[in-house]
Amino acid sequence: MRILIANDDGYLAPGLAALVKACEGLGEIDVVAPEQNASGTSNSLTLHRPLSAFTAANGFRYINGTPSDCVHVALTGLLPRRPDLVLSGINNGANMGDDTLYSGTVAAAMEGFLFGIPAIAFSQVEKGWAQVDAAARLARSLVEQVLANPPAPGAWLLNVNIPNRPDAIELPRRITRLGRRHASEPVICQQNPRGEPIYWIGPAGDAREAGEGTDFHATANGCVSITPLQVDLTDHARLPAWRQWSQAVGS
Repeated sequence: MRILIANDDGYLAPGLAALVKACEGLGEIDVVAPEQNASGTSNSLTLHRPLSAFTAANGFRYINGTPSDCVHVALTGLLPRRPDLVLSGINNGANMGDDTLYSGTVAAAMEGFLFGIPAIAFSQVEKGWAQVDAAARLARSLVEQVLANPPAPGAWLLNVNIPNRPDAIELPRRITRLGRRHASEPVICQQNPRGEPIYWIGPAGDAREAGEGTDFHATANGCVSITPLQVDLTDHARLPAWRQWSQAVGS
């Protein structure tokens, strides 16, 4: 077994160290993470400049790019052989609902999935790294479960959100779907020292679809949320309507 571990908080993040330590003994582990915090970079790849790989004192390798860069470079040139599993995290804060579209943590796991490798993204619900070692023990337990009893043939992609609790490994585990958030808060406008306007992206909106069965509902009720993800963004439910529209307008 060979496992590739990445994240989006950077190679010095406590969540990454905790996940690597928890997975010791499962197989040969390679760590390739961003040099700096790359939260919110989604699936972006760096195409306008070359990337460099470095090795930290603890043996972790890091790249001056995005989470997707890290996994892409690892799979296509850096590692001596293809890993059997890609893990990402543990993220400093939740990745639920619409957050998954922006998440670098999820993107790193998704990059592995795009290459046909099973992948899991791990996040803690609250920021601050409280009980991160407990979250890491839960992560290892889940990895052991899916390796012993794969949920489906071929590659799969899981998004896992873990409450910040010391008993995380004992919490119920729920298979969930993504909830939805309200639109983000407005940007925060300030001035730089030259008097020019600058803008900070506003906070994420509150959950608006958080009913039973969603990731928001599961974690709010003290459960670990496990959401299977897919890459296909096609609006399958509306395909017939769009085909009718195309015929009506003569396309």
